[in-house]
Amino acid sequence: MERFFKFAERGTSLRTELLSGTATFLTMAYIIFVNPGILSAAGVPFAGAVTATAVGAALMSVVMGFVSNRPLALASGMGINAVLTFSVIGFQQTNVPWQVGMSVIFVEGALILGLVVTGFREAVMDAIPLNLKRAIGVGIGLFITVIGLNEGGIIRPAPITLVSLGDFSQHYVWVTLAGFFAAAFLMAAKVKGDLLWGILTATAAALLLGVTSVPHSAFGAPDFSTFFAPFQQVDGKLALLGALSPALAFTIFAIMLTDFFDTMGTVVAVGEQAGFVNPDGSVRDIKKILMVDSAAAVAGGLFGASSITTYIESAAGVAEGGRTGLSAVVTGLLFALCAFFSPLIQMIGGGYRLPNARHYCLLVNSGFTPPADVIPPGCGDYFVYPITAGALIIVGSLLMKTAREIEWDRFDEALPAFLTMIGIPLTYNISYGIGFGFITYTAIKLARRKFSEIRPLMYAVSAAFLISFVLGSN
Repeated sequence: MERFFKFAERGTSLRTELLSGTATFLTMAYIIFVNPGILSAAGVPFAGAVTATAVGAALMSVVMGFVSNRPLALASGMGINAVLTFSVIGFQQTNVPWQVGMSVIFVEGALILGLVVTGFREAVMDAIPLNLKRAIGVGIGLFITVIGLNEGGIIRPAPITLVSLGDFSQHYVWVTLAGFFAAAFLMAAKVKGDLLWGILTATAAALLLGVTSVPHSAFGAPDFSTFFAPFQQVDGKLALLGALSPALAFTIFAIMLTDFFDTMGTVVAVGEQAGFVNPDGSVRDIKKILMVDSAAAVAGGLFGASSITTYIESAAGVAEGGRTGLSAVVTGLLFALCAFFSPLIQMIGGGYRLPNARHYCLLVNSGFTPPADVIPPGCGDYFVYPITAGALIIVGSLLMKTAREIEWDRFDEALPAFLTMIGIPLTYNISYGIGFGFITYTAIKLARRKFSEIRPLMYAVSAAFLISFVLGSN
């Protein structure tokens, strides 16, 4: 094991990697419950979505660990699952059957995999200017912090001002604070496993305050009804054929663009923290990483789990000292257990439904909040995730250090970097923030006639983002 994962060479140990993988899993576990809830609004069988989410995350995290030997875990991507549910499939299959929606994911994943095989995806990543790469990492740090503050109830959605201070009289906020301060104090004292101990402290607080409870049953049998969705029959033909219709062509392109750049941003951000990004901004073993990530998108559509992608929450494991693929393997094995013990895992990673709360749309995280007296179809009660929220806030802060390395005294570098940084958390979408930065960078360099500083691929990618933004707004 030492020879394969290279513990000594990377300054880690078996114990550290086990802790790292566990910490990453605990910060990602919410997806097992959130993803099925979103997909089921479009008619995907809930139990099948639970199994697909757990098995897909398990398989692809293990593959990433062994193939790339980097601490990068994967699971169904937040954002894409909402787009798939509400923009592609529609509530209760009013637009297209859910099997066709999963086929869209299957096709876009196959296209991205082809781009990796040809070297195009890697070439695009190499073409990103160094300051933008640094800004992407900082933006994702802010993004994670906003997620943690929102999930922990420290902030909450509000009309006009968009966000406001949360209600500190609520017990779930106390749980968030207990986990946050426990982890922060232990991190300041340089105690190993600080984030993990913080999460366990939050779990204990949640049990004491009644925010969570020990489940009556720990076992839940797997349901494979969503597997091989693209090859299931819909209206007498393969669902995959429905995804190849001209009407879904732009949808495939838009989802592919998001998938394409979400991973790039995540890998750069986690890689900076884990030490596998070179001084020039290039990422070591990037082709292996992108190959597995692209194959994961295909697997997500095949299993019926939506697109599976590399998770920024991997940074939680890196913060625990994880530096090898064993961390991802451990995360994957824990996800595999979730297919059988989801009720028990939900105690930690599951959401807490606010009693008598306003009804929010499942798309609340993408910025849509209905009026107080309106409950749109498919909307549910507002959930928070306080047990892991404190860890996310701290992980976000750890990704901020590269901000000092951005060339702030150069306007043509600073403005695109700034827009990237704020665009990611404010749009709640990594690829949108990257798009803001790309378009601005290209435009400013052209205005200053610095043509030699714009690589050809930057023109193409900036144009693709611009087209995507314009067409997507209509």
